[in-house]
Amino acid sequence: MSAPVISRFFKNASARPDGDGHGVWLDERRLKTPIRLPLTLPTAALAEAIAAEWNAQEARILPAGMPLTALANAAIDRISPEREAFAKRLAAYAAHDLLCYRAPEPLSLAVRLAKSWQPVLDWLAETHGARLALAEGIVHVDQPPEALKALESASAALGPFHLAALHVLTTSFGSLGLGLAVLGGRLGAGEAFAISRIDEEFQIERWGHDEEAKIRAARIRDEAEAAGRFLGLI
Repeated sequence: MSAPVISRFFKNASARPDGDGHGVWLDERRLKTPIRLPLTLPTAALAEAIAAEWNAQEARILPAGMPLTALANAAIDRISPEREAFAKRLAAYAAHDLLCYRAPEPLSLAVRLAKSWQPVLDWLAETHGARLALAEGIVHVDQPPEALKALESASAALGPFHLAALHVLTTSFGSLGLGLAVLGGRLGAGEAFAISRIDEEFQIERWGHDEEAKIRAARIRDEAEAAGRFLGLI
């Protein structure tokens, strides 16, 4: 069933201080989340950016054009009530992180992967004390328990808004390591997306584009870049 069409019902969206946080008003109506909680945001910059998303809506409200609003809604409605459990589930991605699975051949691909992926794993070890093990191909490798514990602790230390962005980045890239690298300022979201795509782009060079895969990749890139922007605003 398709989502109901909602016509624009307000003239102007504005950001305003709200106690210890910041809110968004549609005319004089306070913007709320899907479960009717106040959309209270941690920074004025994020509130202003969300207000801009709403002001950019034309005759119809198109949620797909408001990724910052969606991330804020997720932080408040879904993540905040179970932050610790959510962080633990997210940290579990480290057990099968993309960066740990290297193609042994052809040599040109293996070199590309090592050159781009290893510095991120080195950063992860230096920053979070988590040295992950490598594998060739797709055969599962067990990760050191102490590394997984360190990454679980790193995720558990984050608040709901950072976790919302990290979730999008991690699932977009298939890599908690890349997600944390963006969150920590080691990589930009666009750069991390490109790094996550090395194997796919190598195959495209050899065999050409698949149109559906191209559309999917563009959608994932846009989602990752929105999450990176969200982090910059909080």
